[in-house]
This record gives sequence, C-alpha cells and structure tokens, in this order.
Amino acid sequence: MQSVISRIKEVGLVPVIKIEDPAKAVPLGKALLAGGIPIAEITFRTLSAEESLRRLHNECPDLLLGAGTIINRNLAERAKNAGAQFIVSPGFNDDTVDYCQEQGLPIIAGANNPSLVEAGLEKGLDLFKFFPAEASGGVAMLKALAAPFASIQFIPTGGIDLQNLSAYAKLPSVAAVGGSWMVKEDLIEGEQWDEITRLCIQSRIALQGFSFAHLGINQDNEDSARNIASFFNTLGLSNKDGKASIFAGPAIEIMKQPFRGSLGHIALFCNNVERALAYLKAYGFSGVEETAKYENGHLKVIYLDKEVGGFAIHLVKN
Repeated sequence: MQSVISRIKEVGLVPVIKIEDPAKAVPLGKALLAGGIPIAEITFRTLSAEESLRRLHNECPDLLLGAGTIINRNLAERAKNAGAQFIVSPGFNDDTVDYCQEQGLPIIAGANNPSLVEAGLEKGLDLFKFFPAEASGGVAMLKALAAPFASIQFIPTGGIDLQNLSAYAKLPSVAAVGGSWMVKEDLIEGEQWDEITRLCIQSRIALQGFSFAHLGINQDNEDSARNIASFFNTLGLSNKDGKASIFAGPAIEIMKQPFRGSLGHIALFCNNVERALAYLKAYGFSGVEETAKYENGHLKVIYLDKEVGGFAIHLVKN
C-alpha cells in the first residue's frame, strides 16, 4: 500500500480547511475528489473539526484525511480517533511528535528556521510544514534552508495562492504545497461545490508548471538535418551542433537521424517530473523508464509512452 507521505507528494497539494458546519464536510470532500485532489487537512480551529473529520472518514473513504493546527497530544489523540491519517502542527512540540510516533501516525511538524529543523531531525523527521510560508521568507528562505539540510523537504503553507504556487512547486525541497485558496470559508459556507472543484482542477494544472521547452524534428540523416538548420540560420537563429542533433536557436532541435516520435518530439518544462507523471497518469500516459535521466535522486528528463499528433512528448524539469 502506498504510504501516506508518498501519496501527499504525488498529489502535491494539501487543501487546508476550516469548516464550521459538519453537514458541509461530505459535500466538500466530494468536491475535492471531483477536482482530482484526494486530500483534506481539517484544521482543529473550530468546534466542528472533529465531527467533520469523522464524517469524512465514514463517507469519503477515497479521501486521505489529515488534521491540522494540532498543538498538543490531546488534540492529536482526538484527531486520530476521528479518522485522521496524518497530523499537521503549526510549530514543533515534542510531546505531540512523541505521541504520533508512538501511534505510528505520520506527523508533519512545523519548522521555519534551522533550530526547529534540527529538533525535528533529532526525532527522525524529514518532512516539515513551513509556516507561515510568505511571512517566514518564502521561496528565498526555503532555498537557504535547503543548503545545510539537503535531505529534508517541506510543505509550505500560508500566503500561497495560484499566483505564487508554481514558484514553490518547482523547488526540490518542496514535497507539496498547502493552502486554503481552493477551499475558502465563504465558498464552503455558500456550498459552492462546483467552484471548489474548478479551483482544484485549476490548481492541479498550475502546480505542474507546464510550458513549452523545444520542438524536435526528425530527419533521416545528418545532411538533411544540416539543410533544415541552414534555413533557420537564415532567419537569424544560430546553430549549435551536437552529436545527435542540431539546435537552431533555443527551441528547435533537428535530429540527425530518426528518434522518438513519428515526426519528432515536443519537450515540455514542468516543475517536478515525478509529480507531472502522477498527474498525467489519469489521462492514460506513463513514463518510459529507459529514457529517464536523474539528477540528485530526482527525475530530470523522461519521455511519455504515447505520441500526440505524431510527436513524442518529452518532460523536462524546469
């Protein structure tokens, strides 16, 4: 069975939910599932949190349930009994961490500075909540923390929305991104389930950061490739000669012999190749492992197993 943490990393988004009425919990859970985000972090900031979590546990079995704003052992125990499969705390509390580890319950404890990270490492943790993200230095701070703590990852939360989501998602140290922009209180109160689903879909696409990288054009031989490269050269695109291909400018690659794809390939940038593959799996695409290239333990390049319009699709880490 896939672990809780690996599921969170694969989806890459953690909706942070404040809910006042338990009757709205199940429709909300169904809206998240319809939007392709099978995760919900119910924050224990309302009296209805525990009951909401219990209802989701009983009626939305496909939803991975977390409990947030867990600031002590008692809340962690109540959340576990209500059906929480992982715990999220805004800060670092030894007693809360100890309880979760005793229970075999994954905990994502808060850490936004080196001292808290070191405290977590002492407990064997390697995934932390980075909160409040924007107020704690945002992307720049995460990059700074990655230097001395290269083996850990974060789930930044706080001040993140569709506009800055991608900036966080492309960081190797970011396992997933948390936030409430998909599940704002007024949308829940107004029972705007279709709008929540729409925001989830929009957020999943924004998380990937797909953009055009380059176009590969297959040719039968090197002479044909050079003729095409010469044409682009007359347009002012300088040529860069390689062993297997010639680049005309930064975005046109002419292959010296037939390569993947009936006509060639289209390379697409993405924020995280593993996460992009998980996203595309729902649309029937898989990665071709023999084409995979890794860097520092993470996928950097891979081709997909199906063509689109005669072109192979090639994912590249941005």
